[in-house]
Amino acid sequence: MSAEFVFGIHAVKALFERSPEDVLELFVLKDRDDQRLQPILQLARQFGVSVQFCQRRVLDDKVDGAQHQGVVAKARMQQSGDEKDLALIIEQQANPLLLILDGITDPHNLGAILRSADAAGVHAVVAAKDRSVKLTPVVRKVACGAAEVVPFITVTNLARTIRELKDAGVWVVGAAGETDSSIYQTSLTGPLAIAMGAEGDGLRRLTKELCDSLMKIPMAGSVSSLNVSVATGICLFEAVRQRSNAN
Repeated sequence: MSAEFVFGIHAVKALFERSPEDVLELFVLKDRDDQRLQPILQLARQFGVSVQFCQRRVLDDKVDGAQHQGVVAKARMQQSGDEKDLALIIEQQANPLLLILDGITDPHNLGAILRSADAAGVHAVVAAKDRSVKLTPVVRKVACGAAEVVPFITVTNLARTIRELKDAGVWVVGAAGETDSSIYQTSLTGPLAIAMGAEGDGLRRLTKELCDSLMKIPMAGSVSSLNVSVATGICLFEAVRQRSNAN
């Protein structure tokens, strides 16, 4: 388990709430009177975590100039799970809802996707180890705590994992603009994995071929496509709506 810097008020607070034993040290902007930082400072005192009050330049250097909101934590970070963790999740869930990401490389998009996945009750987010963004500090900040809650699974071979999901009884639906079936015509109930493609390129050919069905978001305006994090949220909450009505 490696140590890294986590920054941003929501991400650091979520870290204390989920894994306080992994927080090694807290760095806070000196002379900043921000009430939003008080709960974090209280948590640090509660768990005996050392707090250092620093000049802005010191915090900026720790996070390579990213927007840290005046708080940075050094912590032991649990990295992504693997195929065995995914198999266990499927075994434990009677009606799993999974999200497959095919080539997402932008950390801001991944952070936003994790936030939507948490809100929608997704049991695991699955991505390939190669050519995909990892759980970086930027991802954790944008996710506002969701990265510490939603299981993030990285697999060696995404195509093989999709085949294994199908063998386990999970229906795999891919989002693709070229299909005729809209998300509102597609059944998203039962054990389900929704596959979303990379920014701009969409799902790779093999991934689309392995999907049990494809769906698209109807577009009424002049814009031809949506940002992948926005599209993911729409697809996930259509699944939530259908699954709620099915119960």
